Amino acid sequence: MNNLLTAFWIENLKVRKSKMIWITLAAFTVAPLMGGFFMFILKNPELAERSGLVGEKAQILGEANWPAYFSMLAQIIAVGGILIFGFVTSWIFGREYADRTLKDLLALPYHRSIIVIAKFLAVFIATLLLSGHVIILGILIGFFIGLPGWSANILGNGLYVLLITILLTIALSTPAAFFACFGRGYLAPLGFVIFMVVVAQIIAAIGYGHYFPWAVPSLYSGVVGDEPVLPFGSLLVVLGTSLAGIAATFGWWLWADHQ
Repeated sequence: MNNLLTAFWIENLKVRKSKMIWITLAAFTVAPLMGGFFMFILKNPELAERSGLVGEKAQILGEANWPAYFSMLAQIIAVGGILIFGFVTSWIFGREYADRTLKDLLALPYHRSIIVIAKFLAVFIATLLLSGHVIILGILIGFFIGLPGWSANILGNGLYVLLITILLTIALSTPAAFFACFGRGYLAPLGFVIFMVVVAQIIAAIGYGHYFPWAVPSLYSGVVGDEPVLPFGSLLVVLGTSLAGIAATFGWWLWADHQ
């Protein structure tokens, strides 16, 4: 346990000291700002037209209230989170190859599984904190623009949907860890994540999104306008994909030739 805590502390130190996490934080900050901007336009369409923010013939659909805003935040995390969380995972697992520090890790008197667990824990904490940043900033922006419909019940339902969406999205980052190890760097996992996002849009468009793991978070968040419902089969698909990514990563670290 002491070895795991030490390895986890080191991985978190790497994340805190890197520029990657701050660049990622800045990129993710754009999401609630854009969501708040869209809600502001929905809430004040006449003001937006007079100020030139939208054209006179632009059709703005939707409602400006807290339930719609929470749904929008969930959709932002579901779609953008796959890319952002995949990037964080790629960096945490791929930097050892890019910086040529893998030999230093392998020289430590720890079992290799300890290093993998520590890295996955660092991914979970980092992505969870990024998601919390988006939620807190989003709520503050919602209060700033004066969205109607606030209540404790709406807050509870909104946070519940957000939490499930976040956990689903984080779970899908584990295959990126394997591709970072298999590709020995950043490019392979980033290419994999982008490809999965594109394929998810296609499969969701033809009506089979509930069976494709990378489409499940966005469908659950209500991107197609449905109520947030997570079929048991979709949950199993996401869980199976996440466990497969974890198992493949452990297998690579334990049995691959790292010379």
